[in-house]
Amino acid sequence: MNKLFLIITFFFVTGNVFAGEFLGLSKVIDGDTIYINYQKFRLEGIDAPEIRQLCEKKKKEYFCGRESKNKLITKIGTSIVRCVSSGKDKYKRHLATCFIRDVNLNKWMVRQGYAVAYKRYSKKYIDDEDFAKKNKLGIWSGTFMPPEKWRKLN
Repeated sequence: MNKLFLIITFFFVTGNVFAGEFLGLSKVIDGDTIYINYQKFRLEGIDAPEIRQLCEKKKKEYFCGRESKNKLITKIGTSIVRCVSSGKDKYKRHLATCFIRDVNLNKWMVRQGYAVAYKRYSKKYIDDEDFAKKNKLGIWSGTFMPPEKWRKLN
């Protein structure tokens, strides 16, 4: 029994379940980036508003990037996050699909309207974006500049 405990503890502390998969407590950086065990993960296939980005809802501006980050923090809570990395980007971040239990966080962020499908890199979350748009969820309840365009202009 002690051996099993040591093995589980090793995987929890190191974050390595097996090559390309990481497990641990997370720190949310923004709506599409988290840290687990000092490793940075970019939620693959999605693009969330930037922290300083303003959007509009009911004729009032608000920091939609902060809202996106806060919704991800709330969703994760104190849960263990599992990220499956498909490789690294040019910034040396893991490109990953991340989960709490059986919930795909990438999909959840887009479906709730706190991120958009990053169509330039993936077509995976287009249906989820359409759902959020149709139901006016999150950023789709008002007006916003696509995060990629906002980054280029700021």
